[in-house]
Amino acid sequence: MSRSSWILVGAAALAVGCRSGPNYMRPEDLPVPAAFRGQPLEAQTGEELPTFGDLTWSEAFGDPALQALIEEALLNNYDLLIAAERVLQARSRVTITKADALPDVSAGASFETSKSTENGSIPLPAGVDPEGEQWLVTGNLSWEIDFWGRVARASEAARADLLATSYGQRAVVQGLVSQVAEAYFNLLLLDAQFAITERTLTSRQRSVDLVSLRLDQGVVNRVEFYQAQGLVLDTAGKIPALEQAIQQQENLLRFLMGNGPGPVDRGPPLMEQDFAICVPYGLPSDLLERRPDVAQAEQALVAANARIGEARALLYPAIRLTAFGGLASEELSDLTSSGSGIWSIAPSVSLPIFNAGRLRANVDVTESQQREAALRYSQTLQGAFRDVADALIGREKLVEVRSWREQFEASQRAQVELSRERYHGGVTSYLEVLDSERGHFEAEIGLAVSIRDELVAYVLLYRALGGGWQVPDAAAPTPGDS
Repeated sequence: MSRSSWILVGAAALAVGCRSGPNYMRPEDLPVPAAFRGQPLEAQTGEELPTFGDLTWSEAFGDPALQALIEEALLNNYDLLIAAERVLQARSRVTITKADALPDVSAGASFETSKSTENGSIPLPAGVDPEGEQWLVTGNLSWEIDFWGRVARASEAARADLLATSYGQRAVVQGLVSQVAEAYFNLLLLDAQFAITERTLTSRQRSVDLVSLRLDQGVVNRVEFYQAQGLVLDTAGKIPALEQAIQQQENLLRFLMGNGPGPVDRGPPLMEQDFAICVPYGLPSDLLERRPDVAQAEQALVAANARIGEARALLYPAIRLTAFGGLASEELSDLTSSGSGIWSIAPSVSLPIFNAGRLRANVDVTESQQREAALRYSQTLQGAFRDVADALIGREKLVEVRSWREQFEASQRAQVELSRERYHGGVTSYLEVLDSERGHFEAEIGLAVSIRDELVAYVLLYRALGGGWQVPDAAAPTPGDS
């Protein structure tokens, strides 16, 4: 190879590592407030305290039955298994992209035999053997030198895609934990409604028996009997619908766990669940690192930023190096002799001159995609702050709702007792008893719903603050482990 060729190859090799396009910097104008709206004042001190969102799901949910359901779901849920496969795919794409920065080396071997014949009256030249053989063993090298950092930027984008996919898997974990918890609390609500309805049905059936006895004695008229009987029938009709809803809710939980339809174990009933928290909520800036959806959006921005450099590098000359070397001989036994070696090396440069604006338009596309990713990042972050604010105010107000519901249920229960006493004393008609029992039944159902809503608000706040994806056991397998 000539001296000028060696100079060209050496200069190209020294220039490897030069990257076109902008380096990523986190946007400085992110809409990060100083504190969450609705955040208690004692949580705005700025002290370094453990936050609710840092708790693992096993610490956040104390019900052993719920913990077991979440643990099984994290092992068998199909969405989570699919997310793990996507991480493996993204990891392999990083390897594929990195390989473009290294030379491609291949080897080959061939054998050729030939025979020449005389053409009519024209004899073969003197000394030419009419029969010949050729043995050849070669090695080939091809390398596009990453002079402008195109491959480096592509690798940067692939690594960001991998991180985004990993954060996406965390988001699936977080969503799954929340789904299982919410579905479990809905199941406990159905259980509570079923228990209240059965208890009410038993009580109303006793009332019908009492009214029937008084009817036989001529104390009451048949209208009161029909009123009491109608209330029993109405309550009895709610039982099959609740049984249907309970079994369907169990099937939903089993599906989230990756299992077929069937029963689900429960822990303490709804009225005994307690998820009072006294943990600070942390600073809004924490969400940039803790919320997987926010981190995923940022890595998508990193990848889009890197692809600008990848597209710009295509505007510049491409430098390639091809090399060939091997052994050639007419006899297999002479293939390794000192005189059988062959080689060649050929650097080349290609420069795009005319492509109808395709490469420039490709740069414009990547720049627009980067701006879009930046907007999506800001949008995701603002959505996260809204989630936290909604969850904070929701939990605060639902605690108040539950308190009022408890008082209302106690008032309705006292009214039922009083109306029954008045009825047995002959002071009032049975219609008053029916109205008070109906009101107490609705108050009990309303109280159960408010307790469920408060528990779901707890789940939503935990998720909004970035909790749910953390693995309780530090030794738990990572995606792709088997």
